Amino acid sequence: MERTTAVETTTATPDEPGATAARRPRWLGYALATALLWGVWGAFAGLPTQHGFPETLVYVVWALTMVPPALFVLARSGWKVRRDRTALAYGLAIGLLGAGGQMVLFYAVKAGPAYLIFPLISLSPVITIVLSFLFLHERTGRMGLAGIVLAVCALPLFDFNPAGAPQQYGLWFVLALAVLVAWGLQAYFIKLANTRMDAESIFFYMTASALLCIPVALAMTDFSQPINYGLSGPWLAAATQVLNAVGALTLVYAFRHGKALTVSPLVNAGAPLLTTVIAMALAGTVPGGYRLAGIGLSLAAALFLALQADDGAAPPESTEGV
Repeated sequence: MERTTAVETTTATPDEPGATAARRPRWLGYALATALLWGVWGAFAGLPTQHGFPETLVYVVWALTMVPPALFVLARSGWKVRRDRTALAYGLAIGLLGAGGQMVLFYAVKAGPAYLIFPLISLSPVITIVLSFLFLHERTGRMGLAGIVLAVCALPLFDFNPAGAPQQYGLWFVLALAVLVAWGLQAYFIKLANTRMDAESIFFYMTASALLCIPVALAMTDFSQPINYGLSGPWLAAATQVLNAVGALTLVYAFRHGKALTVSPLVNAGAPLLTTVIAMALAGTVPGGYRLAGIGLSLAAALFLALQADDGAAPPESTEGV
């Protein structure tokens, strides 16, 4: 595993009294924006599939919705894209881990119970936190640590459903673990890449990787089955997936300006919290005990993480290959 040290992650000095206070809203704002976008997306993401539009084609639509935000940030940066080997390696690793994890998830949910798969996958921030602690030397205070623990405990509760017969831990379990590792590594590499290259190039390669996997998604699609190509199919998918795409962009900036140790659990607890609240409001029902517990833990986690003073700093923007 490639390592980086904390010596290049600080640009402020103790003589700059407003540095920490001025910096914290940047990562927090981007992280909350990601949680908001992904929370709303999660509440409506399943509608196209329910209306007869396959999940594999939803992936194709998502990959295409990544293009507009990528063009937007590239235009703002003067159409500059890092093309050295370091940028290619990090960019493609991030993109393929995310897209590959999604492809594996398609197989996992067909082979096993979704109510066990998604709580397991939701623990991916644990991978990010451990790697960031060990290799990026990120640290946080007591409130931040409490927020991380509460967020990790809350994540599985949103999708946990103890009903049903005991499940055999077969192929689906291995696939779910693969997705967990892939998405945990992706978040870590997003943070690591932000110490070596600009955020715009990172998102460009994420978009390129998503587009490269479109043929795989098409090959996985059963076109012999009826497919809804109407407004409630691909167009509804585009309306929801654009939230996913923009959320991916704000996540890159959140990792750029904040610690992966705090960004990852805040986003991954905040998004399902909002999804649950929206779904609850639309259905007019009160969730069960497990989801209520997840809501309470997520709110407490978000509060602790937001109030923890950020003594880290954004990495300096790199314009040269390593």
